[in-house]
Amino acid sequence: MDRPALAPLGLGLAALGRPAYITTHRSADLGADRSVAAMRERAHRMLDAAWERGIRFIDAARSYGLAEEFLGSWLAAHPDRRTALTIESKWGYEYVGEWRMDAPVHERKEHSLPMFERQWPATLAALGGAPDVYLIHSLTPDSPALGDAALLDRLRELAASGVRVGISTSGPRQGDALDAARELADSPFSAVQATWNLLEPSAGPALSRARDAGWLVVVKEAVANGRLAPAGGSGVIDPIDSGTDARVASPADARGASVPESVGEMSGGDARDASVPESVGEMSGSDARGASVPESVGEMSGSDARGASVPESAAAIQASAPSARAQLASLADADGQTLDAFAIGAARSEPWADVVLSGAVTPAQLDSNLASRAPGERAQRALAGPAAPAEQPDDYWAARSARDWT
Repeated sequence: MDRPALAPLGLGLAALGRPAYITTHRSADLGADRSVAAMRERAHRMLDAAWERGIRFIDAARSYGLAEEFLGSWLAAHPDRRTALTIESKWGYEYVGEWRMDAPVHERKEHSLPMFERQWPATLAALGGAPDVYLIHSLTPDSPALGDAALLDRLRELAASGVRVGISTSGPRQGDALDAARELADSPFSAVQATWNLLEPSAGPALSRARDAGWLVVVKEAVANGRLAPAGGSGVIDPIDSGTDARVASPADARGASVPESVGEMSGGDARDASVPESVGEMSGSDARGASVPESVGEMSGSDARGASVPESAAAIQASAPSARAQLASLADADGQTLDAFAIGAARSEPWADVVLSGAVTPAQLDSNLASRAPGERAQRALAGPAAPAEQPDDYWAARSARDWT
């Protein structure tokens, strides 16, 4: 299907549905009040802002705290808007953070038929109806989902009912997971949401193949959880953002494909005293403490990634090379754009991108994202050249896994 020169923005609710997340500068953006009531009000305000600005694609997930419930209550207040919207949600993770900023584990992953059968009815109840797109949350090459015949048959039933079924991906092998899902015999999948940004563009070739096969392609984390926002140097700093980089990937390593002629998130009272409904804490107690590391802390291993150190290759800083982020900031400045607009414009102008998610939590951030345009010719050459500023995928995801929840 044809698409405009710039893919439209969608609004992602990852940073709006729960009190803590890994995006940069969150304390300054949200303040101290992370109560359910305060976050619901903010989510509704951002949904109104997105609607007023013409955004018609909204992304949520079972694991985004109360994101589906916040979206569902907003839809109930504006029933006339539903038919104009595309609603996407995800299953396969559950929120176990108990609405605590200091929760030792915020999400638990389980790609199984019992998990789907629990979460699909919860999604229907929260949204007040079926989403248009429903994804397995953070499929990785080692996920059991692609070999679970009963689960795949159930997903085929869902697809036959009119819901578009797909996957989201995370980790340094996104392309492998996507290709495996696409090449599956009688695959029920026809949509993907993947991380792609100027620091980590390695999934690009697989996303292009998916688009060529007729899949819906949605980009998340186009500003790298705030690292490619103007305030990306504030708050919690990834070691590889500290001025210099140990490893900047070449286009052959990180991109895998040439950048097209128009190169193209922020993609999203005392809260501890707030009561959390059952739909937020779908499991609790000792079960949650034994959970696997969630997608949002990096999909690095079964251990708690928050305590993991960044590998030496990513942390070893060489004074001779500016960081990838610093190089991109210089390119954005020369191109007359803020860094977030530059990064989002790069994603929006990729020919395989159908929607690029904004993770904005303020109207001003949303306006900055909407001001994005394709990088200019000089910037395009720099992004396509042998010294294109991208990080090695393993380093990028290791740094992501080390970020604090704030």
